[in-house]
Amino acid sequence: MDEALLRSLTPNVLGILVRRGADFASAEDAVQEALIEAVRVWPDGRPKDPKGWLVTVAWRKFLDMAKSDAARRRREDLVDEEPVPGPAPAVDDTLQLYFLCAHPSLTPSSAVALTLRAVGGLTTRQIAQAYLVPEATMAQRISRAKRTVSGVRFDQAGDVATVLRVLYLVFNEGYSGDVDLAAEAIRLTRGLAASIDHPEVAGLLALMLLHHARRAARTASNGELVPLADQDRGAWDTRLIAEGVEILQAALARDRLGEFQAQAAIAALHADAPTAAETDWVQIVEWYDELARLTGSPVVRLNRAVAVGEADGPRAGLAALAELDDSLPRYTAVAAYLHERDGDLVTAARLYGEAAGKAADLAERVHLTRQAARLNALKK
Repeated sequence: MDEALLRSLTPNVLGILVRRGADFASAEDAVQEALIEAVRVWPDGRPKDPKGWLVTVAWRKFLDMAKSDAARRRREDLVDEEPVPGPAPAVDDTLQLYFLCAHPSLTPSSAVALTLRAVGGLTTRQIAQAYLVPEATMAQRISRAKRTVSGVRFDQAGDVATVLRVLYLVFNEGYSGDVDLAAEAIRLTRGLAASIDHPEVAGLLALMLLHHARRAARTASNGELVPLADQDRGAWDTRLIAEGVEILQAALARDRLGEFQAQAAIAALHADAPTAAETDWVQIVEWYDELARLTGSPVVRLNRAVAVGEADGPRAGLAALAELDDSLPRYTAVAAYLHERDGDLVTAARLYGEAAGKAADLAERVHLTRQAARLNALKK
């Protein structure tokens, strides 16, 4: 069974049903039923027109559900509109589905789940496993999301920024369960980039590729985090780096800078350095200045403090850090690192320990605890 083919056809089939009058929630259920039927019967012989087959089966599934629904009488006229079997129209509704799934009325977590289900073609069980939540919980989340967007016109203009934010959240969920969400986010973003000519879409795709290129070097064999400066750069995927840089350069040439392009530029500078010592921190600080101007994000300014510490020395970094709220996530870890760079091992060890206690992620907590233990051992 060609799972990739089914995933690629899912958005188009769903879009056709919605344009023919099916509400989003019922159409999505009907498409999922058609996919299950395809998994059952296609191994015995794939149809000549897979898309047309799925449209026909999904439409019949929708009609079956409509007939058994309490609103059957309001939908009886749809029975006469069943399409004649044959090639389906070559219309790609993927882009509209991106915007529908990233509707601003949805919470970020619901928008991510709906995007993975409707555009990504993943099952509820796969999404639940990726998020490490019970399948019933994820089913409820997706059902609520579908009800929310059911009344939204399918041709309603969407917000590119919202779509990109959802895809960025999918990517940041990382690598867990049976579904690699980072790889899935790249696949979805490639699809969006093929559908819409927008420099920030290209910027997000470049950012994902450049970060994903370092995946193999991010953790040791025992699962421990490996800081960027200590990573084996020979393990980085140079093919992904080259592709990401090429996409980024084309986006920047259009002179419509956005936050994802700026983030990708920072990632590209890290990827371009043969060694950590050769990193162009001065340029990275300049890009963080641009990113701070674009976003106003205190987290960006926190990361900028690290870059300033590398470019101009740890005391300059500590001065930049002092301008920020110490309740920011990872503030204490950054302070520990800069104090260590400045030679104050006592303060750095104490701060690493405090940061470990605040870390929400287990791998990060272990890493910070080891850093504190390392410095405490040096003091003896």
